[in-house]
Amino acid sequence: MDPSFVVIAGAFAVSLRCGTICLVLREGIMLNTGILTISDKGSKGQRHDKSGEVIRDILSRIESTIIKYEVVPDEREVIASKLIEWADGSGVDVILTTGGTGLGERDVTPEATLMVIDKSVPGFAEAMRAKSLEKTPMAVLSRATAGVRGKCLIINLPGSPKAVRECLEVVLPAIPHAVEIIKGEVTEHTFQDAGID
Repeated sequence: MDPSFVVIAGAFAVSLRCGTICLVLREGIMLNTGILTISDKGSKGQRHDKSGEVIRDILSRIESTIIKYEVVPDEREVIASKLIEWADGSGVDVILTTGGTGLGERDVTPEATLMVIDKSVPGFAEAMRAKSLEKTPMAVLSRATAGVRGKCLIINLPGSPKAVRECLEVVLPAIPHAVEIIKGEVTEHTFQDAGID
């Protein structure tokens, strides 16, 4: 392995090149990812999906293949149906949604997500809101949630490209390990066992 990498937890490595952190999964491990953009205008072709592009860019930092991508309207049943479809039968390890997490009448992504998950993982949303609060007090208005359905991790991201970048960069380091726990490949204690507190 390149000497600029330090192996941690056996699952992935941290690149220390140029003072930046880049996660690299253990050889042979690849995350299958789905990007679900929720936007009434986007689903009609009236708005370019810049937030989805930001997600693609950030995911390029880890060993990830985007196997699902779609833009759907702000309709609870449509969103829930797509989450179920991808999580249950498409081999998707992680679904990242963007949009529909605010207080607007049409913002229903958290409700759709809560309809389909088996268990909540509140730490993802808590970390994202904490980071966003460093930028704006309006971060408290975000209702993003995260959880697990079967063997799939689902995370709600905001709708704006800037907020997507800020939030996903915060939680990205935890995603590979979370997926391995969900799939039963490691336990929550891997970091401690590796001497990382």
